[in-house]
Amino acid sequence: MFFKKIVTLLFAACAAVSVGFAKTGIPSDADFWSDYPDDELATALTERMTDEELFAQILMFGWAGAEPSDLLNSWVIDRGLGSVKVFGWNTDDIRLVAKSVKTLQKEAASRRFRIPLFVATDQEGGWIRHVKGETSDTPGNMAIGASGYAFDAYYSGFYINREIRALGINMNFAPTVDLYTNLDSSVIGPRSFGSDPVTVGILGEAFAAGSMDAGVIPTAKHFPGHGDTSLDSHGRLPQIDIDFSTLQNRELVPFRYLIDADIPAVMSGHLSFPQIESDGTPASLSKKFLTDILRNRMGFKGLIITDDMMMNGATLFAGSFHRAVTMAVEAGNDIIISSTTANLYDNMWTRNIERMRTVPEFKERVQDAARRVIEAKLKYFKSDNHAPLYPDETKIYESIPDKEGVKFFTEQACRSISVYKRGEAFPFVPKEGERVLIAGPFLSLFNEGRSRYPRADVFHFSYELKQDKSNFDSWNAESLAYVARGYDTVIINVYDRHTASIAKRLRNSGKKVIVLSIMSPVYVLEDFDWADTVLCGYSYSSYSFAALFGALSGEFVPRGEIPLGKHLFN
Repeated sequence: MFFKKIVTLLFAACAAVSVGFAKTGIPSDADFWSDYPDDELATALTERMTDEELFAQILMFGWAGAEPSDLLNSWVIDRGLGSVKVFGWNTDDIRLVAKSVKTLQKEAASRRFRIPLFVATDQEGGWIRHVKGETSDTPGNMAIGASGYAFDAYYSGFYINREIRALGINMNFAPTVDLYTNLDSSVIGPRSFGSDPVTVGILGEAFAAGSMDAGVIPTAKHFPGHGDTSLDSHGRLPQIDIDFSTLQNRELVPFRYLIDADIPAVMSGHLSFPQIESDGTPASLSKKFLTDILRNRMGFKGLIITDDMMMNGATLFAGSFHRAVTMAVEAGNDIIISSTTANLYDNMWTRNIERMRTVPEFKERVQDAARRVIEAKLKYFKSDNHAPLYPDETKIYESIPDKEGVKFFTEQACRSISVYKRGEAFPFVPKEGERVLIAGPFLSLFNEGRSRYPRADVFHFSYELKQDKSNFDSWNAESLAYVARGYDTVIINVYDRHTASIAKRLRNSGKKVIVLSIMSPVYVLEDFDWADTVLCGYSYSSYSFAALFGALSGEFVPRGEIPLGKHLFN
């Protein structure tokens, strides 16, 4: 009887082993490119990883120079870094960007699991365009909101991302689906599609679809919503004093659209909501926001990625960088971003590796995040539509700027132009002998203006006009007012509070004043009824200036609408 029980137990043990093997069926020498189901392969790889490999897989570092530093290369070669980010500091040479991406991917492929890198950037369009050089400088999200057409959002996402795909960039931190509800916002502004949650959700969903069709992973940001604050989380932690009901029925609406459309990634924001998280914990470090609300309540199944952890909004609350990273992981983030490449033995690394070895729950959370990252990579890189791992830098200019995109962005800019005030000078056709002055800080403003009004003179003023009469900018502004005396009509560009105050000096000048607003329109919504004509164009892109002057000169009838609820500025 005893022998029979032993045999029975052995058979049961063997059966258990057999079942365990059947669940994965993956041999020990399998790597990323082995042909197994994504979920099973991701699990098998993470089970074989060391603590160091697991933690490195959930990190994303950027580089500050024109090329990746030796330190960043060491992270990829020696540590198995999971992701890198292309920041906008040294990206004018797009061939060098492509070459750098290729080098980093080859280094990643040299490691034992051959797991490729996620290579990300912020190419939202409009104001935020981290990869510069010859990439398209587009009208941007607020221009899309002004046209109101989902196909403008879709094709913006498509052409913007088709360009960066050619460089080997496979993840874009866009679309921005923050609502423009605080008109004093200094960090969102024209990056937003507008103030209406449903419209923003529809346009964000369309942009993301265009991005995916172009072969680049989109990322909705900044969860749960950065629009209702005038503060920038780069400098300090913004507090948004709204209750959960308001959050649910306003800020979360666009994210719900994108989650229902299976957005593959969401970026968490360094934002405090004291009525919801009473101790002020930023959403990016909050398990309540990321696990309870985003994962469990809203049903999001993709990657959660932090905003840059070097921002003061995160580190000041946590007390240190390494503690902020720990909190971010425990809250539910799967990828942790740092714009600065950490030293190999930084506290961020050593303290969190030690925590993995002493706190089982923390290691389990890191392993879960790494598994999510690897499974997302498997689905992406083994699909039929992904960015090249090894881009050919010699052929970059065949794809950038996108030839089809150039035509589209011209048309999109025209659809966005909005008339805030229609005066006698609209459309503007100068009379015989009428003296016209075009004033602003952008060369494309003058080029497009002179192409329509070749007899016009131009006045260039600084980007940074201030109110302090003791400095050069004040002198520059006084000069503009003085020079304007010699003209009948002044076409002036307004793009912020400073330039709006300069334009207002022409209020009682007796001149015909035409205002061309770019970026956020809030600066002309406040007090410009005295101007003859006010047109809104939403970006400093040459496409937008061409469209503004095209509308002003009567080449087409502008039909865009300012995408801000009238209750916000009445």
